[in-house]
Amino acid sequence: MALYLIGDVQGCNSALQRLLDEISFSPSRDSLYFLGDLVNRGPDSAGVLRRLMGYGAAVQCVLGNHDLHLLALAHGVRKPHRKDTLDPILQAPDRRVMLDWLRWQRMAILENIQGHEVLMVHAGILPAWTASKTIALGSEVESVLRSPDIGDFLQHMYGDEPSGWHDSLTGVNRLRVIVNALTRMRFCDAAGHMEFASKEGAGACPQGYLPWFDVPGRQTASITVAFGHWSTLGWLGRSDVLSLDTGCVWGGCLSALRLDSSKPGCAQTFTLSQELIQVQCPQAQKPG
Repeated sequence: MALYLIGDVQGCNSALQRLLDEISFSPSRDSLYFLGDLVNRGPDSAGVLRRLMGYGAAVQCVLGNHDLHLLALAHGVRKPHRKDTLDPILQAPDRRVMLDWLRWQRMAILENIQGHEVLMVHAGILPAWTASKTIALGSEVESVLRSPDIGDFLQHMYGDEPSGWHDSLTGVNRLRVIVNALTRMRFCDAAGHMEFASKEGAGACPQGYLPWFDVPGRQTASITVAFGHWSTLGWLGRSDVLSLDTGCVWGGCLSALRLDSSKPGCAQTFTLSQELIQVQCPQAQKPG
C-alpha cells in the first residue's frame, strides 16, 4: 500500500492520468490525497472531478481557492473570471453530483503515518494554530459548506479583512479568516497578519512579512505540513514542510509525493520513505 500527496491539478485531467499511470495507481491498494485546486484554468475540470469521484474512498481532497470559486459561481454569488474554464461543469447534466461531491471535501486533513503526523491544507496555516485547532477551524467552514446556508456564506466569503486571527472572531469574519489562511495565504508577519498581494517565490517577501512556514514559533513546526497553492515556490521538501504545487497548469509539472511505509523482515518497526514523481504538462495558460 502506498500513500500519495498530489499538488494542484487545476483541471489538467490528461496530466493526472499520466501521473497515475506513472505511479501504477490502484484504488484497491493505494490512497491519494489532493492538496486543493482540483479545478479551473486547465482544459478538463469536469474530467478531473468525475475521475476522483470514481475512485471512491481511495481519494481524499482538501479544497482550494479555485474549488471554492467554482461553488461561488454555481450559487450565483460570483462572476466568472476571464480565464476561468469552469463552464463544462456548470453546464453538465451531472453538475449537481459534481458540486455536491465537492462540497463534502475537507478544508484540512491530519493523518498519522506510522507515528508521524502530516497535516494537509491547500495554502497555509497561521502561526498560532496547532494541528488540532486547524482541523477544528476547518470543520467550521466544512459545516457551512454542507448546510443550506452555503449561498449566504459564499456571498460574504471574499475579502482580505480581518487580516489576522483572534479567538474572539465570530460569524462571517471568523470564517473568512479561516478560509483565507487555508486557501490563499503565502506570506504573513510575526503576529500572523496575512498579506495577499504578493505571488512571487519565498525569496521575494514583502517588507515585514515572511513565508508563513518560516514565522518563528509556528505551532505546527513539530509536524509535517503539506500544501499546494504556491507555484512560484514550487517543490520544497523539508521535514516540516512539503510544497507540491509545481505549476502544472502554467506548463510546469504535476507532482506526487509517495509516502510509503514498509516493515523490514520480521522486525516490528516501520520505515517511512519519500519519493517525488513528476510528469511534464503542456502549458495551458499564462500566469495571471
